[in-house]
Amino acid sequence: MKNGKSSRKDLSVQSFFAIIEEKQRVTGYGGNGMVSAILVAAGNSTRTGGVKKQFLKIRGVPVVVRSAAKLQHTPEVREILVVTKGEDIELVKQLLADAGLDKVRQVVAGGETRQQSVLNGLVHCDPNAELVAIHDAARPFVAVADIQKVIDDARRYRAATLGVPVKDTVKVVQCGVITSTPERSSLYLTQTPQVFEASLYREAALSAQREGLDLTDDCQLVERMGVPVHMTEGSYENIKITTPDDIRLSRVLAEEEEG
Repeated sequence: MKNGKSSRKDLSVQSFFAIIEEKQRVTGYGGNGMVSAILVAAGNSTRTGGVKKQFLKIRGVPVVVRSAAKLQHTPEVREILVVTKGEDIELVKQLLADAGLDKVRQVVAGGETRQQSVLNGLVHCDPNAELVAIHDAARPFVAVADIQKVIDDARRYRAATLGVPVKDTVKVVQCGVITSTPERSSLYLTQTPQVFEASLYREAALSAQREGLDLTDDCQLVERMGVPVHMTEGSYENIKITTPDDIRLSRVLAEEEEG
């Protein structure tokens, strides 16, 4: 790399898919049981320099396409419901259609909050789905193998999420003063996908809605129902693109992923 820029040319979408397909073929994974995936792509441009993060191109491939492709190449995922802003539905449809992502069943409008957006996707899921996997489109570097792992764990435990142990010491601060230091060994950074028994998640989401609760994490919906959520260890490469620093890192990760 020179001056922070990759010396390699951008990939075509087709070349990107060929790489992902080959990695999936090498893992040789297959399974039974229908999984509906909800891809949340309703982000804004508040911290990414004026471009909505789902439309950022990383080495020539839009973030939303990269994330959808990971779900597309996960064998147990049978359908993908994409949730985005109403004004972006046609653009998202076009990007995904051009990429040939045939597991995408619908692109629907999100709500005022993330929780409402996921619910909007949930109502369009196949009612026969065994599991529902909820993934942030802003996490395009999740490994297909990790998606498969968390699906397996959700099937075993009813609810599971990807996550990684924190590396740094974490402090609880109030009014600029440290009030406590949690034991680091028990702390994880939660990632997505988060995967649940479909019937359990529907019950949890509707219960929260009836009570007027607005939670930012899908695991919280299930936790409040008294159901433990299994933590499936993922990868530190499964970053969420939020800031300009993340965009710079994503270019490095994309080059490494695509070899």
